[in-house]
Order: sequence, then C-alpha cells, then structure tokens
Amino acid sequence: MSIRLQRLNELFRRDLGEIIQRNFQPDGCFVTITKVQLSPDLSIAKVYLSVFSPNRDPKTIYSYLDDQQKQIKFELASRIRNQVRKIPELHFYEDDTSEYVDSIEQLFKKIDKK
Repeated sequence: MSIRLQRLNELFRRDLGEIIQRNFQPDGCFVTITKVQLSPDLSIAKVYLSVFSPNRDPKTIYSYLDDQQKQIKFELASRIRNQVRKIPELHFYEDDTSEYVDSIEQLFKKIDKK
C-alpha cells in the first residue's frame, strides 16, 4: 500500500468520523469508524464501523447510514475537495475485530487450562 493511500485512508477515517458523529448519529447510539480501506483507484471506500446501541438493533443503524450515504458523501466532498478529484463510493461494514479478539482469548484460556 502506498503512503498516499495510507494517508487518504486516515484522512477519510477522521473526517467521516466527525461527520457521522455530528450530523448522522442516531440518538442514544455511539458510532465509531474503526478503519477505512480505499481501493487503489480511489473509487470505493470500505468504511468499517463499530456501533454501540443499547436497546436497538445495530442493523437499523447500518441501514440508516446507507440511506444517508448521499448526504454523508456531500459533506465529505466539501471537506476534502482539494485532495482528491473524485469522492469514492461509500460502503459501510460492521467491524468485527472485537468478536475476533474475544474468540482468540477464549482459545488461549482453553490452552492455559490444559
């Protein structure tokens, strides 16, 4: 991965995080962008989200963000218009690293017991 692509990934993560937290975060929910992966041609951005939503189904929050994608993309364009020529298409995904870490910890606990 090139240095430019790494910098753009971090820029998108920071700016999208601010945009979603200020304007598109449903009440009583916390949405955190954990990682952004841009395609090499900068046409697609995979945005990985961690959602904490007590008493709500996280899938509704993902569908809400998918519905608001045009507005999010417009606000992102106003922030980074001088750094890229074309604003990539945004795809939102659930970040499952915490579940992965939990499963690895469970495996280590099983090994320690033996």
